[in-house]
Amino acid sequence: MFRRVLTISTNAYREAVRARVLHGIVALALATCAYAMIVASLTLEQPRVLANVGSASLSLYAVLTAVVLGATSLHRELELKTIFPILSRPLHRHEYVLGKYFGTLLTLSVFIAIDASALFLILVGYEKSVVLALGTLGGSLAVLGALLVAMKRRRVYALVPWSFALVLVSYWLAAPAGENRQLVAALSLLAIAEVSIVTAVAVFFSSFSSPFLTSIFTLSVFAIGRTADTLGNLPAKVFGSAVHMFGVVLAKIVPNLHLYVPARPLLLGQVSGTPVATYVATATLHSFCYTLILLILSAALFARRDFQ
Repeated sequence: MFRRVLTISTNAYREAVRARVLHGIVALALATCAYAMIVASLTLEQPRVLANVGSASLSLYAVLTAVVLGATSLHRELELKTIFPILSRPLHRHEYVLGKYFGTLLTLSVFIAIDASALFLILVGYEKSVVLALGTLGGSLAVLGALLVAMKRRRVYALVPWSFALVLVSYWLAAPAGENRQLVAALSLLAIAEVSIVTAVAVFFSSFSSPFLTSIFTLSVFAIGRTADTLGNLPAKVFGSAVHMFGVVLAKIVPNLHLYVPARPLLLGQVSGTPVATYVATATLHSFCYTLILLILSAALFARRDFQ
């Protein structure tokens, strides 16, 4: 089972990385990092503004990528009729769903790692040395080029170890940034946890719906999840008991995605009784539970789907 899921995952990752829409989102995310530098230059606390704007854009673009990839991955297989020879092999449908999910999640992890690396290197330029930041960027690109040459038949997979190594190195170099580095790192981890849920939601809807409806449903769940705290506390005196109860039910059913964009003091450990590591671990566990439930439902629905 593991080998079959791994095969589907690597194929899903390869298809996602080659998609032009993903290239556009990556370029837009990096352009937003440059824009954050411009905005920060107009303020007195440049590193803080950069970390705030950059982290917020990272989370937003990661969710957008999750919606796009999750909504189109399965439909592309149906449109090209490639799903029929795949499912005709000794492969269970739930293994196919898991493979698609993990392939998409791997793509999103690489995307977040690249975006976070860019933010860390910018912080290195602000807090330590521009020459060091540019030298690290140039050296990393040279290493990527060498990997692409060495991995002729599997060039698309070179981004995986390269992006993870780059984010670790840039995180280490950004040590002088202090709390701003901690903010970017914590929000990057929370972004991975959040897109795990969003991707699972997209896979769930795509198991029985069209790409357009999947995108609408997933974005709706995302919007409700980000406002779950507000919906769960709508005053009955203002909106009425019916609206109040409806908001409470929605807040209970839909995952509370507001957990993954907490206030800055919480991520800096400035809230007593709430260590950063504990908060991130709790949010990750919350993500795992919702993801597990959604994947089970997705596999059950996909197993009954008729492709005739």
